[in-house]
Amino acid sequence: QVQLVESGGGLVQPGGSLKLSCVVSGSITSIYSLGWYRQAPGQAREVVTFITSGGSTHYIDSVKGRFTISRDDAKKTVYLQMNNLKPEDTAVYYCSAETSNKYYWGKGTLVTVSS
Repeated sequence: QVQLVESGGGLVQPGGSLKLSCVVSGSITSIYSLGWYRQAPGQAREVVTFITSGGSTHYIDSVKGRFTISRDDAKKTVYLQMNNLKPEDTAVYYCSAETSNKYYWGKGTLVTVSS
């Protein structure tokens, strides 16, 4: 079992920045990758970015150059630094962990980008 707890969401103006955190606990050694997904109102959940156990990172095109995923293994935390935020980034952001047989999810944190 893996437990994930996100924090750091909030209201920010367009062009602003936020940093999300996700504390990971449980069977950490079974994790292949950690990632961030988001779900906007009325839309399906989509992957935003993920980082593999080897440190490779991947981003969807709409956030490349603006978002950065990182992890601190000592703190058992994965981060999502979001810069130059746009209204279309408004969504609930979920932390995810991929293991050999399932995905685990946090409860999400709301990010609202509005003036």
